[in-house]
Amino acid sequence: MKPSVKSRTLGLFVFLPIFLTGCATNGPWHEDWRNCALVGGGLGAVAGSSADDGEAAAVGALGGALLGGFFCSMIEHDTDDDGVVDSKDKCPATPRGVKVDYNGCPVDSDNDGVPDYRDQCPNTPLNTQVDNRGCTLDSDNDGVANMKDHCPNTPPGVQVNAIGCSEALALKGVQFEFNSARLTGTSHEYLSKVAEKLRLHKNTKLEVSGHTDNVGSNRYNMRLSQRRAEAVRNFLVSRGVNGNNLRAVGYGEEKPITSNSTEAGRAMNRRVELNVIDQ
Repeated sequence: MKPSVKSRTLGLFVFLPIFLTGCATNGPWHEDWRNCALVGGGLGAVAGSSADDGEAAAVGALGGALLGGFFCSMIEHDTDDDGVVDSKDKCPATPRGVKVDYNGCPVDSDNDGVPDYRDQCPNTPLNTQVDNRGCTLDSDNDGVANMKDHCPNTPPGVQVNAIGCSEALALKGVQFEFNSARLTGTSHEYLSKVAEKLRLHKNTKLEVSGHTDNVGSNRYNMRLSQRRAEAVRNFLVSRGVNGNNLRAVGYGEEKPITSNSTEAGRAMNRRVELNVIDQ
């Protein structure tokens, strides 16, 4: 006996959903509305198969397909399975298992721009420049991070001290009023930037040294250089640098770096320097 139209139609609509559901998508079957339409069509065909002909089964299949596709299209999907539905996910391709925030983006605990799952230096201080590994940049590769480096362009292979310099750091932006230890306004701005980096050197001992040219008596110049060194130290402390790490010393005219025979030379000798104290 030949199979009836009813049985042939029923078999078709039951078999197709099973076959196509496994082929139409690589993810969960309900994430593709076409799969839902096929399953709905199969169920509709079964429901309509109570009639003796295939017309009711076909109508049931069509109605079931429409309903199935509609209902599945209304489901909120989470393609990357991170717990944030696609419609709210600002990072829709997060690797599986990665912890995300409420936007669906990988968590970046130290806010350095490198997500935790790729961050090899996870506790970088705020606003610190980092590389693609999440580690602090050291542009001149001298072993002192940019954020702490007072001499950021050291040539390759040159040995540096704790603040990133190969010799005493001349504070070239420091100026005083004439014949005085009073800092100028521009010096305040300059030293504020110096203090930002010095605050990061919590265990580095430094000497603030004052120097003069040879104009005037040796005794006067010694006192003036001491007062100027103390003025710089006090300003740095007022900007948060640990005072226990700073000592002020005036050397007067005892340590010139060039001849005092010219005005240009005397200007160079009038200076304040930072020296790392050996510990």
